[in-house]
Amino acid sequence: MGYDIERFVGYVNEGLLCSICRDVLEDPLQAPCEHAFCTACIHGWLVHHSNCPEDRQVIDVSLLRPLYRYMKNDLNRLQLHCRNREYGCEMVCSLESIDRHERECEYSQIPCSNAGCTVQIERRNLDGHLAVCEYRSRECPNGCGYTMLSADDTQHNCVAELRTELELLRSEMICRVEEAKHEMESRLDSQRRHMVQKESILQNEIEELKSQMSRMMSDVRSLMAAERQHRQELEQAELEKREL
Repeated sequence: MGYDIERFVGYVNEGLLCSICRDVLEDPLQAPCEHAFCTACIHGWLVHHSNCPEDRQVIDVSLLRPLYRYMKNDLNRLQLHCRNREYGCEMVCSLESIDRHERECEYSQIPCSNAGCTVQIERRNLDGHLAVCEYRSRECPNGCGYTMLSADDTQHNCVAELRTELELLRSEMICRVEEAKHEMESRLDSQRRHMVQKESILQNEIEELKSQMSRMMSDVRSLMAAERQHRQELEQAELEKREL
């Protein structure tokens, strides 16, 4: 939907009106046939139609383009009243800057910032409302640190609140201790499994080394026996040589 034409000061060119809602263009788009529309209006129209609402020429969302620069400039220069005029705002500014003004306008209706409060109040009166709002919160004057609503002042009991807080802290601490305990047990169990696995690997390596050593001793004994045999043969050959 566009801007209500009744808000504008002076004459508004027909070319700056939306061809669908007939209000002043808001976030405008232009069809190839040069008819202009508010973005929301033309998108809503094309959900059920496939042509221009003015001349019935076929159009598609992909064919829509931004407004010509000179038309955009003319649009931005239009002067209009703040939408909070009915609440007392007398500001008149250009369409280009109206959004910025209305975001900061003292006559804008804004919600109370206190949780639970449904009051809508003018921005300029917000501070005064917050000072008396029944949902405003403050810290207990007795020093317990509890934040309470004004409506709960008569029901507030420092001892009860502190006892509740203590119970919550105790429960939280117990939970954290249990979590730490479970985590530590999990880590110890994981380390235990790792050590058992490592021990098994080392035991296998030791058995393999023992087997290798046994084979080496057997080879050494064989070599020693062969050496004795060779020495005996040499001695026998020496005796035979002497006899000859």
